[in-house]
Amino acid sequence: MINATDLRNGATFLSNDQPYKVIKYTHTKLGRGGATVRVTAKNLVTGATEDKTFSSNVKVEDVAMTKRKLQFLYHDNVNAVFMDPSSYEQLDIPLAVIKADLPFVKEGSEVNVLFWSERPLSIEIPPKVTLEVTDTPPGVKGDSASNIYKTAKLENGISIKVPLFVNIGDKVIIDTRTGEYVERAK
Repeated sequence: MINATDLRNGATFLSNDQPYKVIKYTHTKLGRGGATVRVTAKNLVTGATEDKTFSSNVKVEDVAMTKRKLQFLYHDNVNAVFMDPSSYEQLDIPLAVIKADLPFVKEGSEVNVLFWSERPLSIEIPPKVTLEVTDTPPGVKGDSASNIYKTAKLENGISIKVPLFVNIGDKVIIDTRTGEYVERAK
């Protein structure tokens, strides 16, 4: 059991026999009344986001999660297929569970997959990834002094805004939490 006040960002807990992961945490204390904890949590089974409110003295059940390093092979319209590098066992994970994180995972790369009683719930991706620009219009000379952005398509199919000096074939670093350009890779 964990206190509601310990439900910080990234913490996992059980509510109504469903595992949740905290996305946003707010602790509120009003006058003489008791404090409340409000969390925005992602249901790790359905992928839905819910707002939950707890009294600060309430305890919630902890989720016993296990982590395994698996290699991403490919995905189709329904599942993403991962392989255990030691046993070569293949595992299908529904796209609905990992849809937001999957574009930042390259085929053949290894990721940590979180399991809850042998059921895959989510994947852990690094906060920043390096991807190659596959298509972008050329930048106009003289416009580099201001913060002007253009659209670029990356190797994973995502379109983002990048500065004018970024060209086709350049590698850029992307923040996986926001999906935004950070800097050009060296």
